[in-house]
Amino acid sequence: MSLLERRGSRMLHCAGALLLSSITAAAVASSHREAPFITTMPKVDGTDFYMFNSYEPGRGNFVTLVADYLPLQDPYGGPNYFSLDPDALYEIHIDNTGSGRESLTFQFRFTNTLNNISLNVGGKNVAIPLVQAGTVGAGNSSAINVAESYTVKVVRGDRRSGSWAWVTNASGGSNVFTKPLDFIGTKTFSSAAAYATYADQYIYSINIPGCGTPGRMFVGQRKDPFVVALGKTFDLINDNPLGPANGNADDLANKNVTALELEVPTTCLTHGDPVIGGWTTASLRQGRLLVPNPPSGNNSAQQVGGAWTQVSRLGMPLVNEVVIGLEDKDKFNNSEPIHDGQFLPYVTNPTLPALIQLLYPQAPAPTNFPRSDLVTAFLTGIKGVNQQKVVTPSEMLRLNTSIAPTPAALQKPLGVLAGDNAGFPNGRRPGDDVVDISLRVAMGVLCTLNNPALFGCSAGDAPAGSAPFTDGAYIDSTFFDGGFPYLKAPLPGATN
Repeated sequence: MSLLERRGSRMLHCAGALLLSSITAAAVASSHREAPFITTMPKVDGTDFYMFNSYEPGRGNFVTLVADYLPLQDPYGGPNYFSLDPDALYEIHIDNTGSGRESLTFQFRFTNTLNNISLNVGGKNVAIPLVQAGTVGAGNSSAINVAESYTVKVVRGDRRSGSWAWVTNASGGSNVFTKPLDFIGTKTFSSAAAYATYADQYIYSINIPGCGTPGRMFVGQRKDPFVVALGKTFDLINDNPLGPANGNADDLANKNVTALELEVPTTCLTHGDPVIGGWTTASLRQGRLLVPNPPSGNNSAQQVGGAWTQVSRLGMPLVNEVVIGLEDKDKFNNSEPIHDGQFLPYVTNPTLPALIQLLYPQAPAPTNFPRSDLVTAFLTGIKGVNQQKVVTPSEMLRLNTSIAPTPAALQKPLGVLAGDNAGFPNGRRPGDDVVDISLRVAMGVLCTLNNPALFGCSAGDAPAGSAPFTDGAYIDSTFFDGGFPYLKAPLPGATN
């Protein structure tokens, strides 16, 4: 451990000692193109991570985990569309001991199979240039030219050296699952309803090693669930952050993503503490060698080798975009929660509030340094809400599984800030407005609660802390389905 990490760890533990009672907190939003290197590898770019007590009726004893990858998918982006990387390792990690390390990991690997469909043209069979050779529907996969399948391992302990076993299909016991083809358009799939029926057949009931109750799993393309005024936000907040909560369009309204979704029995995730931490990562092999003139049928122009190297990381939303400094963004994506002491100054002395004040002098930034309120929000969780019994300051999404889920119709987009303790930052549901929550936390709303024992600040430290900061892009639970896999079916690449 470096000197900076040791100093950071001591500061974090000192800050953690200040935290005593309950109420609310947050971080920031989503992760599209958040670091320089990951922009060159969109297939392994994690966009959003969700972890919440399932609120589908009758599923209250389950936790839903959603890791979204491959951002900003234009639905019409053919002819190769948006398969995941067969040379990558996609993971969802759970810390159920408060150690800042993974206790349980779900590892996803993908395989693309070229069926090499050909047409007889003038007496000669010639391979087609498309991923589909005709109409596709539920029970009909014969027209699919490139089939995508995947396997999932459960690893207990260290993600590289722990014991592992396969997740299997509860129907038949296979450990190989099929990912549905992306929504190419309504001629390939007849209609949006036909695509939904087609994709739903790949919602699997699964046996998870070590769990007595089956879970559920879905992997496939979905409508991008994140809602944000993305262009205005990164154009030096080219908007009024104190304007109406629904005053801007969602810049991701016409985009899709690829979702890795699990619904796991709660008892399979907890270990003597109802609070769990979670995050998702993607890793690549250390070496990649370009292959000139790859042989026909190979469909790959590279060879890979070496140890796995983590290139993407996402727990609390939008941390890398608006918290971590540009020089450390790739480093953050390569790091693990246990080593987050090295990034402590970005939390205790954040630049986002200062930038907001610079652009909007009428919104003065908080003055309490170091920002112990943000240490609570980002690194320790809130005692009585989502803080683990053992506190290791580290950045991850934390969920108290003992707090009953709020039915979809009663959910409040501002989550814990609005008194809905089943919402963000107690985990993250699809309908939580994490952008607005995060802006308010960054500008000091926790200080206005006048609980210095918990947050290390009071209302006088945050003159603008009670202001209703917003990006103007509204979201709530009505944007999503009421049950697993929750995220809406993807947008079609073309319509009739």
